[in-house]
Amino acid sequence: MAAAGPVVADSARMNRVLFVAFGMLACWQTSGAAGLLEGKALYAVCAGCHGFQAEGNQAVGAPKLTGLDSAYIARQLRYFEDGTRGAHEADLHGQRMAPFALALEDDRAIEDVVGYIETLPHERPAPTLAGDAGRGGQSYALCAACHGLNGQGNAQLSAPALTGLDDWYMVSQLELYRAGARGADPADTYGQQMRPIVGTLRDEQQLLDLAAYIGSLE
Repeated sequence: MAAAGPVVADSARMNRVLFVAFGMLACWQTSGAAGLLEGKALYAVCAGCHGFQAEGNQAVGAPKLTGLDSAYIARQLRYFEDGTRGAHEADLHGQRMAPFALALEDDRAIEDVVGYIETLPHERPAPTLAGDAGRGGQSYALCAACHGLNGQGNAQLSAPALTGLDDWYMVSQLELYRAGARGADPADTYGQQMRPIVGTLRDEQQLLDLAAYIGSLE
């Protein structure tokens, strides 16, 4: 009978641990649900251009957002907020984005919006441009060092996945890099790394070929 004391004490201690754990889980689930609701409400402003399912709209230069790396989206929103991106006179669509990004008041708002976008269905976009994937594969050899052999991205290098991007958007951004309208700000360290790589693509056909090759990756 003397041994019953420690057993009862251990049981009570375990019950307290489980109670605290379940309480923390319930709080986390409630917080997560609230974040998604807040993210959905905040995304309503984005939907006017990017679509209610974040499917994008080429007519207004708004890319598809589903399928993009969440960390990449969050970083770009911060860049738009602080003027690192979207301030150059040649980046017309970026200039249009900047005030919408400013509507997200803090990091929590950005996290909520990005978290909501993660819940939306993702389908690979249909190609809209004509390019030679075979030739594009030769150009992609330089990109693979950061973005991966299959365009899957590399989180350690903060290099986003490329598969699933709209081909028209990819080409437009490569053109901005090549023109110095994106990646020129010293605060955009990743963009500055991109610019010399993009500089090796000498003409528009190479951009089209590269986009075609990336679109062929699984």
